[in-house]
Amino acid sequence: MTSAIRVEKLSKEYRLGQRSAGYRTLRESIMAAVRAPWSRSRFVRRNVPSKNGSERQTFWALKDVSFQVKPGEVVGVIGRNGAGKSTLLKILSRVTEPTAGRVEFRGRMGSLLEVGTGFHPELTGRENVYLNGSILGMSRREIERKFDAIVAFAEMEQFLDTPVKRYSSGMYVRLAFAVATHLQPEILIFDEVLAVGDASYQRRCIDRMSQLAASGATILFVSHNMDLIPQLCTRAVLLQRGQVVRDGGARVVVGDYLNSLRTEECSGDLSEAQRRGDGRALFTRALLLDAAGGMVPRHRSGRDLRLRIEIDSTQDIKDVALAVIIQNLYGTRLITSWTRETGFPVNLVTGKNAFECRFHDVKLRPGHRVVIGLWMSTQALIDFVDHALVLDIDADEANGHLSADAAQGIVALDYEWSYASPATVDH
Repeated sequence: MTSAIRVEKLSKEYRLGQRSAGYRTLRESIMAAVRAPWSRSRFVRRNVPSKNGSERQTFWALKDVSFQVKPGEVVGVIGRNGAGKSTLLKILSRVTEPTAGRVEFRGRMGSLLEVGTGFHPELTGRENVYLNGSILGMSRREIERKFDAIVAFAEMEQFLDTPVKRYSSGMYVRLAFAVATHLQPEILIFDEVLAVGDASYQRRCIDRMSQLAASGATILFVSHNMDLIPQLCTRAVLLQRGQVVRDGGARVVVGDYLNSLRTEECSGDLSEAQRRGDGRALFTRALLLDAAGGMVPRHRSGRDLRLRIEIDSTQDIKDVALAVIIQNLYGTRLITSWTRETGFPVNLVTGKNAFECRFHDVKLRPGHRVVIGLWMSTQALIDFVDHALVLDIDADEANGHLSADAAQGIVALDYEWSYASPATVDH
């Protein structure tokens, strides 16, 4: 059977410190689309040494990645931040070129990556719908037949004639998802499409993707939600440091990935952690402390959860926002603490900085593990480590009655039952 997507020895090298280009003019965007048609596309690029022969500071976001996707297959791409997932999807979507290797795909492709790609910011929502349809090879009549369904799904008719540069991230993603899934693409590529929006919107997106999969569309889907991947995908590809380390049935690969997270030793040293940000300051250690200030590996349910966070900064940085994120192994956020939410001022000094974050009376069900993520930003992201520390949850003497069954959830709030009068309640 002919592959819908074929990736051979794909590699992408980035030069550290190099800035990305800004968005192009409308004419440049249209000319680029004309020069590089979407269907049956093939492109190859070889690594070129620097002109002066000097050594460059580079890293490989992808290295010798190869796999195939059959027509009608739904494949999830998983891995930690920095594993190369988004880079892979950008190459497949023709947003960026590979350093080496080959990509082939057959069929009309639609993609939805992070906010900022896919639409031209100076055009209105309405104009971008027609532009995207034209790039996909659709006639104006075909686009008009789908237009009402796109608007109805996005639920933003009043903003259609507003330039998309004025859209919020939620508005942008709603319209972009509606366009990508209603203009009859044969191949769909999604990168964290459910990261924005409320529960109702996410449910509609899942249902729409399920409909497309049932109709025979080929889908490549990146997500950190390990509950969702087995629901939508028949197969998963696990990336680690830019390379494919596992490729197989979705449930098996997701299970292996989660087991690797469970068995890792997290000493608190973040020098080798995978991270995102501009590097002005870096998280260097994250430690769980007991009441006396000593380091401990486990949290006892119902007690305070006290974290020490250490940061090295290359400069003085004022008005920094810090966040600690507690999530389960599937990537679902359970609790978040923001310094700006409490009005706590953070000003970093050059060199070493240390902070403590204390969550009071954290009652999580024993027998589970949680992951601590760390976030630091000003107007731009400074550093983000989504897997800084893994904590086991033990029962406290007062909470030994708590069920460890995952079906009961992870967070155990205080509650009580009592008898009520059987008298009829007036409505």
